[in-house]
Amino acid sequence: MAFVQTPPELGNQYDADRALRSYLMRALPDDVRVEIEPGLKAMGELAGGELYRFQLADRGNEPVLTQWDAWGNRVDRVEVTPLWREAERIAAEQGLVATAYERRHGMYSRVHQFALAYLFTPSNDLYSCPLAMTDGAARALIAAGNRALIERAVPHLTSRDPRRFWTSGQWMTEAAGGSDVGLTETVARKDGDGWRLYGRKWFTSAIGSQMALTLARPEGNPPGGKGLALFYLETHDAQGRPNRILVDRLKDKLGTRKVPTAELTLDGTPAWLVAGTGDGVRNIAPMLNVTRTWNSVSACAFARRGLALARDYARKRVAFGAPLAEKPLHLDTLAGLEAEFLGALHLTFFVAELMGRDEAEKASEGQGQLLRVLTPVAKLLTGRQVVQILSEVIESFGGAGYVEDTGLPLLLRDAQVLPIWEGTTNVLSLETLRALEAAGGLGAVRREVGILLRGVRDPGLVRISAQVERAVEQAEAWLGQATGAGLEAGARRFAMTLGRAVELALLTHHAQWSLEHEKDPRTRAAARRFAAHGVNVLAEVDAADSRRLARDDKL
Repeated sequence: MAFVQTPPELGNQYDADRALRSYLMRALPDDVRVEIEPGLKAMGELAGGELYRFQLADRGNEPVLTQWDAWGNRVDRVEVTPLWREAERIAAEQGLVATAYERRHGMYSRVHQFALAYLFTPSNDLYSCPLAMTDGAARALIAAGNRALIERAVPHLTSRDPRRFWTSGQWMTEAAGGSDVGLTETVARKDGDGWRLYGRKWFTSAIGSQMALTLARPEGNPPGGKGLALFYLETHDAQGRPNRILVDRLKDKLGTRKVPTAELTLDGTPAWLVAGTGDGVRNIAPMLNVTRTWNSVSACAFARRGLALARDYARKRVAFGAPLAEKPLHLDTLAGLEAEFLGALHLTFFVAELMGRDEAEKASEGQGQLLRVLTPVAKLLTGRQVVQILSEVIESFGGAGYVEDTGLPLLLRDAQVLPIWEGTTNVLSLETLRALEAAGGLGAVRREVGILLRGVRDPGLVRISAQVERAVEQAEAWLGQATGAGLEAGARRFAMTLGRAVELALLTHHAQWSLEHEKDPRTRAAARRFAAHGVNVLAEVDAADSRRLARDDKL
């Protein structure tokens, strides 16, 4: 009989995730952890079982746009996939957004929410995208203090009832301006009935949402970002018809193909001001901070899923007389990926902790500064780490990793969006510099790293602590010396160094705790391996060389 390879399988993804369970053991009070653990176990069972099988069976389906009905009426109806419809129900009932706003566990509610999201995300083909925007929209409306819109929308955005639950879009990107939203061309005109929007949005994800927050320029406002205002709109009128919104087409994307992303024309769409006729970019910032953290959580979740499948496969795949799990080189490869994943996990959930403290008004000024600095750093670093990890994971399966019906290529394609959405690596590197300028430098980061490393006693971890401190010192020295074009050119290397230093500090801190409380040396092994990969990437680069290499004109 011909050989048939046993495929990789998943079990309960909470029970199997030693790293998440260990982190929660340290980070949460015992009573909180005991109360939330049954829900996490249930989500882990769903994510590794029924929902994962549904995802594989639904692999060939994609959203469908019907612009016209049989009688010539413009309907612009988008039909999402069966998996997405099921994901919406589960997300509402399990409180993937609601948990953060119910505040049942106070400042730990964000950690609880993101632990659920982390388990849920890899099995739903990026339904986490509308959930992130929904969470962000609720946060932005609350921050703006617009009572009418809060009362109208937030109860829907945070509902656990699938019949009442709304998701939100985030419509910022236009053909003229992606990251540079100051180039937004959408115009807001006021008439006797209120504000109406006119323009074209080039990239609007999750077009099936019931509402959206969007940027537009009120007529007469100056150009640039200051002249933009933040508007709230609902996508359908009382009769269920598109609300003066034309869906021109769905985007044909590399990945995230289950996400119905559209090009839209706003043709007099009714809208309401969220917070004044200007400063729209500032007013949408609370939404972006939330969605960027969801992005980091998704990066960790996808990395974890890839590694779970790769480890199971390594136990089953026999080559050259032994399972891959017994081959030193294969083990070495997976170990390096695991160390990078663990760094990403601890940084992401540290940001979640900071967000929870900030929303519960229990954060110090330094922690508030830390949150503003580390949110873009975590997003940019984890977005890059997950793509590198999953590229290696795909390779670890050999030819099977390149074959679509294994479901494996989907992981890498979907993950590729994570360094791009919510700000590219370069854009967020510059945002990091602005956040540090507002904070007055690296003082808050340096203090937090000192706190994390204060209790480290294991000799090997002490040596790693010194490496972290040197990297932070070198980053701070670079920040104090770099100016002008040199500062901008090095922003990416600086942000990556800062992020890797904090990741390693968090790994080292958790490793010491784990040695003492769990008698488990694995996080120490991860810290050692991560440190061996290097932290400081702030090598001196000649600007003239950069111009020579990047430009194709004559010397």
